[in-house]
Amino acid sequence: MKNIFLILFLFLILFLLLIASCSDQVQKETKELCINDACFELEIADSSEERQKGLMFREYIDENQGILFIFEEEGNYPFWMKNTLIPLDIIWMDRNMKIVRIMQAEPCEKDPCSIYDPKSNAKYVIELNRGTVDKLEIKEGDVWELLN
Repeated sequence: MKNIFLILFLFLILFLLLIASCSDQVQKETKELCINDACFELEIADSSEERQKGLMFREYIDENQGILFIFEEEGNYPFWMKNTLIPLDIIWMDRNMKIVRIMQAEPCEKDPCSIYDPKSNAKYVIELNRGTVDKLEIKEGDVWELLN
């Protein structure tokens, strides 16, 4: 009888380890957004937990990928780069997806980290690899188009 409990306990431990190792590999919801004839597959961060994590601890994102932060209402949403390992372009947009502010952000692994304050109200924020905005000549006033 002890052997059966031991075997069940070991299977339970292995199962929990398997679940834990797969938790970050879950397919995230994405949306395709386009601007200036360029399209991006953006992960959606629309919960408080997802917005707090953002692109933390990632060492790389493809040039046509990024993350779209969605807030419940327009407001002034400063960002910081705590535990973000890659330099980013941060793009703030109003409820009509019109760009109201663009900033370049540096990685930050140790406190204190810079705070990037748009000083404008926004409902959406996109983070892309730094240099994308300059390469595609994206500017304040441009409007993103949602494809899906």
